[in-house]
Amino acid sequence: MRRVAWFLLLLFAFAIPWEYSLDLGEPLGNVARIVGLLVLLAAVPAVLQAGCMRTPGAFWWLTLAFYLWFCCTYFWTIDPSATLEKMRAYFQEMMIVWLVWEFAGTPADLRALLRATVAGSWVLALLTLAAFRSPEAIAAGQIRFAAYGQDPNEVARFLDLGFPLAALLLNCERRRPARLMALGFLPLGLVAVLLTASREGFLAAVLAFAGSILLLTLGRPRRIVAALFVLPPFLAALWYIIPGAILARLATIPEQLRSGDLNQRLNIWSAGWRAFTHAPLLGTGAGSFVAAAHLAPIDTAHNTALSIIVGGGLCALFLATLLVALAARSALQTQGPLRLALVTSLLVWAVTSLAATVEENRTTWLLLAIIAVAGRLATEDPDGLAACFSTAPLRPASVPARPLVAQPDS
Repeated sequence: MRRVAWFLLLLFAFAIPWEYSLDLGEPLGNVARIVGLLVLLAAVPAVLQAGCMRTPGAFWWLTLAFYLWFCCTYFWTIDPSATLEKMRAYFQEMMIVWLVWEFAGTPADLRALLRATVAGSWVLALLTLAAFRSPEAIAAGQIRFAAYGQDPNEVARFLDLGFPLAALLLNCERRRPARLMALGFLPLGLVAVLLTASREGFLAAVLAFAGSILLLTLGRPRRIVAALFVLPPFLAALWYIIPGAILARLATIPEQLRSGDLNQRLNIWSAGWRAFTHAPLLGTGAGSFVAAAHLAPIDTAHNTALSIIVGGGLCALFLATLLVALAARSALQTQGPLRLALVTSLLVWAVTSLAATVEENRTTWLLLAIIAVAGRLATEDPDGLAACFSTAPLRPASVPARPLVAQPDS
């Protein structure tokens, strides 16, 4: 039963990046929700069959406390229906921490989870390219493209998180198919990010690629030379592929930063701050940001910390800050390429959280769960973790030559 749960968990990680592109409607929901429930149905019997579960860590307990606090806000929320809905949604998202903690027991398991995540990001990138070439998009004259059912900004964020993970796999994988999958995602994902025309996604992509290039070239001078030859034709291809309207929109980033409006986000943040001052300690209830800030139903906080502090008050923000601090500590407990990849991913996540509400995404909790498990393995099996994510040779080791046999004198 445990093997079934592990297989479903890998399928779950694969489905999370493109989950909204396959939605069967209520009561089933999207593909990640369906697979997540299947994982849970297999995980509980597996743990009961084993008669024990893995000893919880500090990150595990803090995630549980964070969820329970949001449940407690139901007693004083200003929007009971929204809070009840968020309680269900947060459970489906935060349970990822327990599932990954329980069933990822070895460095090989951790690498398998990274493979599944990058493979899912591949699907998201391909779906975005398909949207770009669809007859409907061409007829409508769109300038922003995203996989069906997905928001362009979210697509860009999900893809950005995959870049350092793909670079890590490209560095450590020994098998050619796995290395080709990781290598192919880097240019494909970048094209997909640009097609979303997401300004915040583009800035995060710059950070993600900086970490990825450092990861790939550190101690590899040949790769630096190869990159210098590959980069000019690749940039020329991007100039040809990406529509001019998208490049024009991305060129407005400096103007948006100078104006301080950030596409009307400043007004939303001001309304959210006023809502926070009315209930600073306990908050106005999970999921009540729109009601507390008196915004339109389609609006969001566009800032993770603000969303948390309005819904759960300073108590929730304190727990969230501890969670991020523990994740950072876990990433720093690892060594070598794994540390660089995890730190880069966490920094990309932190940057995107400044202009988006990411505590509600499964991708967030999958990333944090992977980092927490990496930190645990760095303590339990540091040698195995270092060997699993060590830099692979550029080519297979040559077969040692057979020793020469001395010929007898004639």
